[in-house]
Amino acid sequence: MIGKISVSKGLRTVAVLEGAKGAFVLLAGFELLTFIHKDLHHAAVRLVEHLHLNPARHYPRIFLDLSERITDGQLWALAAAALFYAIVRFIEATGLWLEKKWAEWFAVMTGGIYIPIELYEITRGASWPKVSLFAINIAVVTYLLYALNKRGGVWKN
Repeated sequence: MIGKISVSKGLRTVAVLEGAKGAFVLLAGFELLTFIHKDLHHAAVRLVEHLHLNPARHYPRIFLDLSERITDGQLWALAAAALFYAIVRFIEATGLWLEKKWAEWFAVMTGGIYIPIELYEITRGASWPKVSLFAINIAVVTYLLYALNKRGGVWKN
């Protein structure tokens, strides 16, 4: 019974994490919609200045260049993609909260798919955000595999 309780708490923790990711992206999507028919480039310049970033550096420059070319239609498309992503995360979070095996497998797959990309990014230049995200992702995927195994075996139905 103790193993069941700890697995339940762990799955609910991952469910909250997935739900929070969905909520964050949903809010970002709504925020994108506030820039329709507005000067997105001006807002981007202000953001770069507020964050004390050098606009001539590589990443701030990419961000500023993109903000000059993006259209209202593209903003709508990005907001729709954010909505879709959030819905998927909310479904996953609900499944994890209810301890559904399909949700555990789905979370393993959606978390595991990023591992090679994260490793590649770390090899291109390690930084604390890259390493932290990678470590968190490895921990979540490893825990979910542990939970699947603990609750009846990874390869059993």
